[in-house]
Amino acid sequence: MGFRIKIENVVASATLGVKIKLEKLVANMDGIEYEPEQFPGLVLRLKEPKAAALVFSSGKIVCTGAKSPGDAKLVIAKIVQKVNKLGFHVPPHYKVKLENIVASAKLEGELNLDQIAFTLENTEYEPEQFPGLVYRMDDPKVTFLLFGSGKIICTGGRSISDVRKAVARLDKRLRALSRKKRSK
Repeated sequence: MGFRIKIENVVASATLGVKIKLEKLVANMDGIEYEPEQFPGLVLRLKEPKAAALVFSSGKIVCTGAKSPGDAKLVIAKIVQKVNKLGFHVPPHYKVKLENIVASAKLEGELNLDQIAFTLENTEYEPEQFPGLVYRMDDPKVTFLLFGSGKIICTGGRSISDVRKAVARLDKRLRALSRKKRSK
């Protein structure tokens, strides 16, 4: 396989099982944006690892912008540590769930999006509105954006192995399509 997959964004969530007074976090922590009249949660930005998290009074945390599942889990763990120091007593066995992994890759050669749209099932391609072709894969359940340059974006993966499997499967299908075209 002639491509390198780059993880662009990992979204993960955790439900801590404890109510959190957001005003207490705002008063005691740096790097917080909180405008309750506009959004019910607060935004907490971490520098290391670099990511942002939405924290809700229900005790739910959504981490976004992490570059790996490990970083997303670390961001949530750091927030739990800070919340515990403020006296909220988060149970030790909260579960972090990977919600979405966005990855990019560059396939070998250029892609004929017209041909792909015509021959591959589950595609949407309207070049007047958007230069990329949308391709929905069922197994694993991910969505791709394909560009004529050969660049692809994969979104919806729930694990790194899902993303790898999906990109490899897409590459194999596209190679099969180009072989069919050449043999005609």
